[in-house]
Amino acid sequence: MKSVLRIACSRANLQQVRDFVRNYLSTRQLSDKTVNQVVLAVDEVVANFIIHANGEDESQFLDLKLNFDDHDLNVEIADNGDTIFQPGPHKDPDLNAYIQEGRKGGMGMTLVTRLMDRVEFFTRGNHTVCHLSKHLA
Repeated sequence: MKSVLRIACSRANLQQVRDFVRNYLSTRQLSDKTVNQVVLAVDEVVANFIIHANGEDESQFLDLKLNFDDHDLNVEIADNGDTIFQPGPHKDPDLNAYIQEGRKGGMGMTLVTRLMDRVEFFTRGNHTVCHLSKHLA
């Protein structure tokens, strides 16, 4: 089963993304914890695309594709803007330093990598794609 959603790059569409993912996952018998983990991970990546890659330019859009492959959930988030958004190699931040410095933000991709089994960014043509997967036994 596959499902697709296209949204404009606006934070106002994040609730629609969360509802889309939650509704898709409701077709499987998954724990609330697993559903919430996936919803949070997808929400974080979509927010990064909207805010950092597209500057909340509502003339740009993102495509989300969700599908199950046996016991694996695959999520593809494709940015259709003109800017290539390739986050650098992920390193776990020093949480003590974050707390001491009073920093805000910058923890989203750490959270995503902990919630999902696989996180990859790549380009397709001149567009950025993020692929997330999670094994759902």
